[in-house]
Amino acid sequence: MSAQGEMQLIAALVPEGSRVLDLGCGDGALLAHLQATRRCTGYGIEILDANVLACVQRGVNVIQLNLEEGLAIFRDQSFDVVLQLDTLQHLRNTENMLRETARVGRLGIVSFPNFAHWRNRLSVARGHMPVTKVLPYEWYDTPNIRVGTYADFQRLARKGGLRILDAFGIQDGAMVRHWPNLRASLAVFKFERG
Repeated sequence: MSAQGEMQLIAALVPEGSRVLDLGCGDGALLAHLQATRRCTGYGIEILDANVLACVQRGVNVIQLNLEEGLAIFRDQSFDVVLQLDTLQHLRNTENMLRETARVGRLGIVSFPNFAHWRNRLSVARGHMPVTKVLPYEWYDTPNIRVGTYADFQRLARKGGLRILDAFGIQDGAMVRHWPNLRASLAVFKFERG
């Protein structure tokens, strides 16, 4: 996660003192923040060598693992919260990873770029794939293999038997609860098994 406002909004969803698993934790900034401000413990999962090193330098426990291989190394309900922030759009088997998130954690929190944001819609209407702060790549060099919307995730959660506990969008570091599918460039969901 890059923006401080986004980090604060998502951190507020994590109960104090939680045992956290952060999937695709990047450089470990959020997990370090949760440890320092919310007394959380846990692990990050990361694949890139440079990010694993950054986590270690921050004092964040990290396991180098490819999320496409699943979370079989963890028992059911091993964690209070499983974070999957800015990772869903990079995975081939999104449904399986959501099931794994719900299996391994009592709560799941996901965030992803909301492709239905009005600026993205306008860009597509003009005949071009969007390039924005949240979707900063051209269509030909993006690491995203999926695009989804706030409304799409609600439907996927129902299909997967997940109960959404909280949902909102984020735009420019601020929470968006009114028409988030249209007005927010980032979608955020907190859920549990139904």
